[in-house]
Amino acid sequence: MMEIPHGSLQTQTFFEQVGGEETFRRLVRRFYEGVAEDPLLRPMYPEEDLGPAEERLTLFLMQYWGGPKTYSERRGHPRLRMRHVPFTVDRAAHDAWLRHMRDAVDSLGLAPGHERQLWDYLVYAAGSLINSPD
Repeated sequence: MMEIPHGSLQTQTFFEQVGGEETFRRLVRRFYEGVAEDPLLRPMYPEEDLGPAEERLTLFLMQYWGGPKTYSERRGHPRLRMRHVPFTVDRAAHDAWLRHMRDAVDSLGLAPGHERQLWDYLVYAAGSLINSPD
């Protein structure tokens, strides 16, 4: 049996603990599969291909959770509220976004503590982007 050096688990980022890039790519791919079919959210993505939006969200989440800093290297500071100003994000959009994200999070089969930590952040982030009254 391989010995784990004392303290090494505590030094792992959330990104590493949940499986790294592959996990975040699976999460966001599943999320955008739902968005692609959503009559409320799909029109918020004017480009025909959701691939660029999928890549941006993947890179952002990987960086946020302790992975590579590729998002900031390519796009600068995240400034999420500013980047979402052109879109009407009301309670209905918020709820639809979280519905697809809930499905995506559930599909990962994360340990309960990791699932809760990820979900709590996603709920917080979605709420912070509401910019339009109902």
